[in-house]
Amino acid sequence: MNKPFVGKPMWLCALLLAAQLVSAQASAPPPAAEQQAKAWLGAFNSGDRATLLEFLKTNRPSAVERIDGEMGFRQMTGGFDLEKTEESTPTRYTALVKEKDSDQFARMVVEIEPDAPHRITKFDLMAIPRPAEFAIPRVCQPEAAAALSKDLEHNTAADRFSGAALVAKNGKVFFEQAYGLADREKKIPNKLTTQFRIGSMNKMFTAVSILQLVQAGKIQLTDPLGKYLTDYANKDVASKVTIHHLLTHTGGTGDIFGPEFEAHRLELKTLQDYVKLYEKRDLKFEPGSQWEYSNYGFVLLGAVIEKVSGQSYYDYVREHVFKPAGMTSTDSLPENVSVPERSVGYMRPDPGPWQPNTETLPYRGTSAGGGYSTVEDLFRFATALLAHKLLDAKHTDLLTSGKVDTGRGDKYAYGFFERDNNGMKCFGHGGGAPGMNGDLDICPESGYVIAVLANLDPPAAQRAADFVAARLPLK
Repeated sequence: MNKPFVGKPMWLCALLLAAQLVSAQASAPPPAAEQQAKAWLGAFNSGDRATLLEFLKTNRPSAVERIDGEMGFRQMTGGFDLEKTEESTPTRYTALVKEKDSDQFARMVVEIEPDAPHRITKFDLMAIPRPAEFAIPRVCQPEAAAALSKDLEHNTAADRFSGAALVAKNGKVFFEQAYGLADREKKIPNKLTTQFRIGSMNKMFTAVSILQLVQAGKIQLTDPLGKYLTDYANKDVASKVTIHHLLTHTGGTGDIFGPEFEAHRLELKTLQDYVKLYEKRDLKFEPGSQWEYSNYGFVLLGAVIEKVSGQSYYDYVREHVFKPAGMTSTDSLPENVSVPERSVGYMRPDPGPWQPNTETLPYRGTSAGGGYSTVEDLFRFATALLAHKLLDAKHTDLLTSGKVDTGRGDKYAYGFFERDNNGMKCFGHGGGAPGMNGDLDICPESGYVIAVLANLDPPAAQRAADFVAARLPLK
C-alpha cells in the first residue's frame, strides 16, 4: 500500500494534503447549473440557428417557439462575454455578462432541474448599469471623439447604425457626423440636416411647455387633471391624478399602445381623439404609489396645454419652445405631409432584413412622442434650456431634478431622466419605436451635450450616446 506521507514532517504532510485538495477542486467539473449556463452561452454566441435550436430542444424546450426572437437578439447584441461569476450552486448560476457589440452589461440567472438532464427551469437576462468594477477609463476629449467615430463607422459597416451624432462642450460642437442612408431605396445618405423621428423625446418639449404655464401662474402642479379637463369621462382619474403625477409617470394612467391603438391608428388625428378613446379607462394603480411609464399621461398633458393656452399643442410648442430655441427643423407634421429631409425609418423583424416602418406609424406625433428633429436642433434646445431662454433658473431646476426612482438606476424628473454615468451627471430623454431611436444627454457639471439620432430600431442611437458618455473626461 502506497503511503506518501510516511516519514515526512507534519508541516510538509499538511502542505501536500492542501495541494491535493486544491488540485482535486480545480479538476472537478463545475456545478450542473454553471455547465448549462455556459452551454447556452456557447450555442447563442455561435450565431448558428441550428446549433441554438438543438440546445433549446434538449435543455430549454419552452424557448423553442421563440427561436426567431433569440436569433434577432443575437443579431442585435453580437453575443455575450462572460465577465464574472456571482453565484454557482448545483441548481442556480448567476453571472455578469457584457454584449460583444456594445458596453452594455446584463445579469444572467439560470436555474435548472436537480436531476439529469438538468433542463433549465428559469432563464433571466436583465440589462443592468455597468458595474463600478468594470468602469471604462475616461480619456481626453479628442481620444473620446476618435473612439466614437471608430465605433459609429464600425456599426454602420455592420448595418447596426444609421443616423447622426453630435457632441459639444460648453456650447461648442467638437464632433458631428452623419452615417448610413436616410432612404435605402433611393440611396439618399443621412446628413446633419436629416430629420429623424424622435419617439418619446417630445416629452421634453411637453414638460417645458407645462412648466412655462406653471411659471406664468396658469397651472399648479398639485391641481387635479379635472380642473383643466372638466368634462373628462372617468371622474376618479380626473379627481385623483395631478399634473405632478402626469409629469412623473406616477398617475396610473396606462399606455396608448395595444389593440385599441392598432385598430384606430390612422383615425387618431388630434389629442382629443386619443382622450375620447381612452378616457373611460380605470386607473391601473393609486396615483403616486408607484412609477410606470405612461405615454397616455403625456397625451393628457398635451390636452391640458391646449385647454390652458387656447392654442393647439403643435402651435404652442412651435411658438414657445422651438422658436425661442432656434429649432427650425423640428415639428410633428402628419405623415402624409411631405417633409423633404425626413428620413425613412427601418425596422428589422426577428430575424430578417431591414424594412420601412411605414405601417407602424401614427397619423402624426403627439405630446407623448412621434415628432422629428435633427441633432443640431436638439443641441439648440439643450443650449436654450441651459441659458434659461425657455424657463427661469428656478423652473429649469424644477423641470430637470430627479423626483422618482424608476428602479432602473436613474430618476425621473418632469419629462426628463436624471442619471449618473460613472460620475458624469446628466439629464435628458431618449426615444424609441420600430425604425427610430434617439437620445439627448445634457450634462451641466461637465459642460457636455450629446445628441444621437438613428433611423433604425433601438438601441442604435442609445448605444452610441452611452459609448461616448462613458469615455469623455469629467472636466
